Amino acid sequence: MIRIHLDPPLREDSEMPLPEEAFRHLVQVLRLREGEPFTVFCGDGGEYEATLSAVARRSATLRLGARREADRESPLLLTLAQCVSKGDRMDYTLQKAVELGVQRIQPLLSARSVVKLDGERWEKKLEHWRGVIVSACEQSGRTRLPELAAVQPLERWLPACAEAGLRLTLDPLAAGGIASLPTRTSATLLIGPEGGLSEAEIRQAAAAGFQGLRVGPRILRTETAGVAVLAALQARFGDWG
Repeated sequence: MIRIHLDPPLREDSEMPLPEEAFRHLVQVLRLREGEPFTVFCGDGGEYEATLSAVARRSATLRLGARREADRESPLLLTLAQCVSKGDRMDYTLQKAVELGVQRIQPLLSARSVVKLDGERWEKKLEHWRGVIVSACEQSGRTRLPELAAVQPLERWLPACAEAGLRLTLDPLAAGGIASLPTRTSATLLIGPEGGLSEAEIRQAAAAGFQGLRVGPRILRTETAGVAVLAALQARFGDWG
């Protein structure tokens, strides 16, 4: 079933103009016609049956049907604190993290981050990432949008980190792996950039309560590391069992 996200509010048994971006996707790309069904959600935990009630050359109207609750969120509350990686690597990480059930994403800048932007360009980057998150929710069936926090320097975020539960970062020299972790209902995973975290940042993370986690003898790329560990955490503590 085709799913699209629309901004709230949405109401049962109502008609509304199809926004321009949704028109391009549904009508111009997917070639939907009047009466064809799809699903609409706005991020509040529910979704609506919908059809196109009228289609013109440059616009369309949709009709919303019944609302249904759809709880597809993981019982394991996951935060991904990801040091920003370059280009498509960050997009891939965000997309897969959403598919894997992450509830909060904190982009970070660290000593070895290669992406350097000014304030206005960071806002554009955040808007792009929000689009990646929305698309991943549409594809994966989620009805709640994960929170995307503003970009912060790692050295400022660590001392103020208030996330509960497990605090994890990857360390090939750590004593324990996934199997050694105690049972928890929430976890925060800190992943470094392309060049990894510096020694000073690793010490700062430890001081902030982050424990090292070993995930085998192979070194994972930054876009692989978060995805792999999120999957392992879902298998161990989440809804994959």
